[in-house]
Amino acid sequence: MITVASLQAEEQRRIVAACFARTGLTLEQLWLRYFAMGGDVSEVELDGFLQGLVPLPRIQRDMVAHAVNERLDEVDGVRRAPYSRGTGEDTRPRGPLAALVGLLDGAHRAAPERLPEIIASAGRALGLEIAVYLVDDDQRQLVPVPGESAPGRVPLAIEASTAGQAYRHAGTLLIEEPEGPRLWATLLDGDERMGVLEVEAGTDADLHDPALRTQCQWLAALSGHLLAAASRYGDGLGTLRRQRRRSPAAELLWQNLPPATAATHTVVVAGGVDPTYDVRGVAFDYALSETKAWLAIFDAGRDTTSAGLMVAAALAASRSARREGLDLRGQETAVDKALSTQFGDGATVRGALAEVDLTDGGLRYLDAGREPPFVLGGEHEQTTLDSGRRPPFGAGPPGRIATAWLRPGDLLVLHTEGLSDARDTDGERFAFATCLADNAGHVPPETTRRVLQAAKSHCGNDFTGDAGLLIARWSGLP
Repeated sequence: MITVASLQAEEQRRIVAACFARTGLTLEQLWLRYFAMGGDVSEVELDGFLQGLVPLPRIQRDMVAHAVNERLDEVDGVRRAPYSRGTGEDTRPRGPLAALVGLLDGAHRAAPERLPEIIASAGRALGLEIAVYLVDDDQRQLVPVPGESAPGRVPLAIEASTAGQAYRHAGTLLIEEPEGPRLWATLLDGDERMGVLEVEAGTDADLHDPALRTQCQWLAALSGHLLAAASRYGDGLGTLRRQRRRSPAAELLWQNLPPATAATHTVVVAGGVDPTYDVRGVAFDYALSETKAWLAIFDAGRDTTSAGLMVAAALAASRSARREGLDLRGQETAVDKALSTQFGDGATVRGALAEVDLTDGGLRYLDAGREPPFVLGGEHEQTTLDSGRRPPFGAGPPGRIATAWLRPGDLLVLHTEGLSDARDTDGERFAFATCLADNAGHVPPETTRRVLQAAKSHCGNDFTGDAGLLIARWSGLP
């Protein structure tokens, strides 16, 4: 039976299709605009709708119309596509679009501590109850953020919880429980893991619905971005992630470090330092572009009161030179000059600099420490990069810039002596290379976390030297 509503829907579809033909967009471009608004049908289904083969719910039709109209607004004088509701009706967004709008509007000028409740409110627009957990600085626990959305919740161990399992794999995990299904979704700022969302369905939502789980993933990703941004202008979330006081030297170094994880289509970089709350003289740095990845690690030791200042100066000098467009030689010269100028003769910092050509895997590097970089191949074969040796930065002549080649999937590893020389109470050294090979199959940030946690356990959390680790996995051409 043909109803008035179905006739109106067909008329809307016909005009939307006609207007789409005038936008100059491809089907894929239209679908991307529609999907960015929260649309949840596939590109194939969208094509079927435009051809009159597949009906869509009213809110989905309106999102398609809105995507078309956004484009028509860019083309003056073109007729706009109609919405299913007339003027004066309730046009407030619902479902995925309401969640997106609520999250973005709510986060605008919000204090960092308010974000978890704003995220929970966005979840309710999807018929979900959401609680936020942030990873602690030691990456051992997932800490619930206090608030109405997380009453009575306690920290969860990353190694021994369902939430931790989702975090370790940087994905989502649906668990069936007596009271109903529960979803854990990793909070991501790009590729950096911020924590997890705990998601429970309300009466009108079904977590078994693939479309709803996809919406949970984009909610977790957007929430991760917002939490990371808010952490830069407030201390509330950062204080929650700390388990104890951080020393002033450690505070200085942590504030100079880049995000622990970053990625492009061809490379993933992950780094970490320990002891978390008392690191004194180790730092890492990196920068990624479409065609290059630059990496650096510095180690000034723990035995002098100026170690933190020296390693911060080395990091700042290399970063400044790199941002001026200087190559490895220019960065090396800048580090040597900064140390001799600011701290005088005898001030030295060990470390390594590397540059990876992401178009072909070409590697240029120099090593100014006792622990040369190495490459871990797909079959766990290890190649030590010891052709670019020189004395520590701040001492001796410039070194030779050596070259090598990475193969797709190879792991480039920069590390400090404090990691490879970590010892237990009997004096036995930590099996760093073996541990790294055993965990190389995980995503790089999880590999880094596991190696540092293993080293920490081996030496009873009593590092004799600061442990620093920076790894980069090159995947080859996209």
